[in-house]
Amino acid sequence: QVQLVESGGGLVQAGGSLTLSCALSGNIFGLNAMGWYRQAPGKQRELVAIINNSGRTNYAESVKGRFTISRDSTNAKITDLHIDSLKPEDTAVYYCYARGTWGDYWGQGTQVSVSS
Repeated sequence: QVQLVESGGGLVQAGGSLTLSCALSGNIFGLNAMGWYRQAPGKQRELVAIINNSGRTNYAESVKGRFTISRDSTNAKITDLHIDSLKPEDTAVYYCYARGTWGDYWGQGTQVSVSS
């Protein structure tokens, strides 16, 4: 069983920065990748960033250059998402995601609100 717990959300002014963190609990064996999705009000959930076990990253076009995903170098169960130059359109619930041989898992989400 895998559980994901996010932290670090909040209310930020446009232009500010924020770091979200995700901690995976459970058996890490079989883990292939971790990432972040977001869902804005009235919109579908979208993948914003993902990182695999080799450290290869992939980002949504809309966040390239502003979002940075990373895995903790000493604890592969922790994944961070650093966001620079926040925009009001970044307002959403951000969900941590893990993909492995055991399937796909999402966390409960953390709210990020950006004021203009």
